[in-house]
Amino acid sequence: MEETPVLIAGGGPVGMTLALNLARYGVRSLLVERNPTTTRHPKMDLTNGRSMELFHRLGIDEKLRDAGVPRENAFDILWVTNMVGHDLHRFHYPSATEKTQIIRAENDGSHGAQAPLRVSQIEIEPVLKRAIDENPLIDVRFGHRFEAFVENGPDGVIAQIADSETDEISEVRCRFLAGCDGGGSRVRRRLAIELEGEENVAGAYMVHFRTDDRDLLQRWGPIFHLQNGAGTIIAQNDRDIYTLQAWLLPGMNPDEMTPEGVLEGWVGTHFDYEILQANPWFAHFVVAERYREKSALLAGDAAHQYIPTGGYGMNSGIADAAALSWVLAARVQGWGGDGLLDAYDAERRNTAWWHLEASRRHMGVRIQIGELYASAGDLLDEGIAGETRRRELADKIATLGNAENESWGVEFGYRYDQSPVIKHEPDAPAVDPLIYRGNTWPGARLPHVFLADGESIHDKLGLFFTLVALDDTDTSALEGAAVDIGVPVDVLRLRRPDLKTIYERNLILVRPDQHVAWRGDQLPDDCQALLKLVTGCTLPSQAG
Repeated sequence: MEETPVLIAGGGPVGMTLALNLARYGVRSLLVERNPTTTRHPKMDLTNGRSMELFHRLGIDEKLRDAGVPRENAFDILWVTNMVGHDLHRFHYPSATEKTQIIRAENDGSHGAQAPLRVSQIEIEPVLKRAIDENPLIDVRFGHRFEAFVENGPDGVIAQIADSETDEISEVRCRFLAGCDGGGSRVRRRLAIELEGEENVAGAYMVHFRTDDRDLLQRWGPIFHLQNGAGTIIAQNDRDIYTLQAWLLPGMNPDEMTPEGVLEGWVGTHFDYEILQANPWFAHFVVAERYREKSALLAGDAAHQYIPTGGYGMNSGIADAAALSWVLAARVQGWGGDGLLDAYDAERRNTAWWHLEASRRHMGVRIQIGELYASAGDLLDEGIAGETRRRELADKIATLGNAENESWGVEFGYRYDQSPVIKHEPDAPAVDPLIYRGNTWPGARLPHVFLADGESIHDKLGLFFTLVALDDTDTSALEGAAVDIGVPVDVLRLRRPDLKTIYERNLILVRPDQHVAWRGDQLPDDCQALLKLVTGCTLPSQAG
């Protein structure tokens, strides 16, 4: 029987990212994906700044940018009547190049380390696939599906995998099973884990198409999203590939709709195009009731599903992969306790609800704007009355705003307040969904700055735990305790007391996923107890 430390079911972005993260920590994995190739189905179109930070750690951020739209192209959102009518209101957002310049110029801890990326999942997956194929620690088996598993006591599980073409079954003994196999997750169903929330809360008719008619599709320039009350056209490459997501409103029957009718109806005219793919789909607001069942864990769409407003689906999954990877590495390598697995559940499941509620709020704004369109009257009228209607609608859209693309607190500010492996402090401040305020409150992501040598502080963090010291405070007690109990801890001594305005304490213990585990101006009296807490080896009540 084959053996592997970690079996990953599912070779989408989350599964492949998990495998790459595990390999970064020196942990072997076997990844199985039922499809023979990466996806050709258009899904997400934005990789946010937090995900790009995590991809940067894997050394593939520039390769992903090369696969996306040109770095100089903006992220503008434009509300229109239709493509042959009028533009109403534009929300402007800087290009990746401009955002990178802003990050370096301001350098105050209020930004991510990386600019976001406009790229389709169709283009992301081949980049990730090449990376896992080239990694000797990852056994990649596309065209193989996860079938079932049985518990194997403390040694993990014995899983069955099948060749998707021949249905030949083989068995694999693994210490841990990671279910990254999408919304219909077979791993989740085999674990009898239910989904909590609402299903089929909204639907759309998707038309993925190619056209060279830039005079029509780019009449207002290269635009990321072209929107009206009936849906959105997404520019996938700012050249010739687009995706229309046309909302399915009450009374609409997808069976009576054609891709051509949906597309030309939204655009407002016939034009030359090629339909690449088209289908109706329905969105859910659901989170798995638990992410862990003994040695099996869930991540990505297997664990949570939201409507795409805000782009939190795959991006949440990338953070799942980063969180789960170090936990599994700690268990496989023996320096982390079982409490880390429960912590993964507590941290990421609560964050999933945070992202779900943000997505729901954004959808609410979309619905409001749709109602404004419906009640506005004839927006194509070329007379004074039509001009007045368009101006009034534009003002209302501007007033409602575009939190869907501006919720920096949701993206960077989520905090693991429910985690059992964080040394919490009382009276935690509320997190603003819109505004990211960099801080080192335990459970938060370490704020980013570029240091005097021009390097990112994130790039200077160690592979596992890092004690960041702003001054010359003696850290030998914690270093000694780490050696005594076998916890990998690096010390990053900055000698920059001026950074305390951003980092708030002289000492910050940062986890492998860049989240703060503990902070203080002096080391605690019992450093060993602290380290046992943050590595899941003791309960919080035992850590003092």
